[in-house]
Amino acid sequence: MQTATVRWIENQQFLATTPSGHAVPFDSDRQRNSAPGAMEMLLAALGSCTATDVALILQKKRQRLTSLVVSVSGERAPTAPTVWTKIEIVYQLRGELDEKAVKDAVELSQSKYCGVSVTLGKIASISYRYEILP
Repeated sequence: MQTATVRWIENQQFLATTPSGHAVPFDSDRQRNSAPGAMEMLLAALGSCTATDVALILQKKRQRLTSLVVSVSGERAPTAPTVWTKIEIVYQLRGELDEKAVKDAVELSQSKYCGVSVTLGKIASISYRYEILP
């Protein structure tokens, strides 16, 4: 079993230590905003997870990816618990890329490999699209 540890610093500030030993600050006070909040980190985790999948799948397909930017936007429920209810992922890719390879990589990430996407998909509607830029 993997364990993350979260220590209270002061007010609404915390320091999380991940199972791999990395320290990540959190600030739940969105007015102070001295560090990311927990819910916004879920969006970042989703983007990172699926970006990793897409880059690796394209590499295995011998595609020449030169740039990948993944933007993750979300809407939250209006009342507590304010879970993510709608998430949109936009992949912007550059390189010598076959469109079918990109489409397959994105779909495989979303349906099979990205554990964050599969987890969040149980509570939120997730849509995605990709753009192959010149």
